[in-house]
Amino acid sequence: MILLRQLLGDVLRRLRVRQGRTLREVSTLARVSLGYLSEVERGQKEASSELLASICGALGVPLSQVLREVSDQFALAELQAAPVLADVPEHERLPLAESVPGSISDTVFPEVKDMVAA
Repeated sequence: MILLRQLLGDVLRRLRVRQGRTLREVSTLARVSLGYLSEVERGQKEASSELLASICGALGVPLSQVLREVSDQFALAELQAAPVLADVPEHERLPLAESVPGSISDTVFPEVKDMVAA
């Protein structure tokens, strides 16, 4: 099962490490305890929207960018788990985005489609 809190923690950790920042630095700027931030990054705690906004502010990254990256990772993980659908009878399956008329999936998330194709 894909857990949103784990994907969110991974994205936050990647952003922090990419910036060369320590947990202590970010926790001080975000005004959250170092231990709690560590648990959020490891996907052990669910962060509130206020806490996420504070962490994103400390990282200097818009919350929308973090959520977009989490959404892309979630979509990729779901697509990689797609073979599980083979056990679901055809009549019980939801239509795939490509088969839905007027779907915007190709225009909004082309990078996700490219990642899956790779």
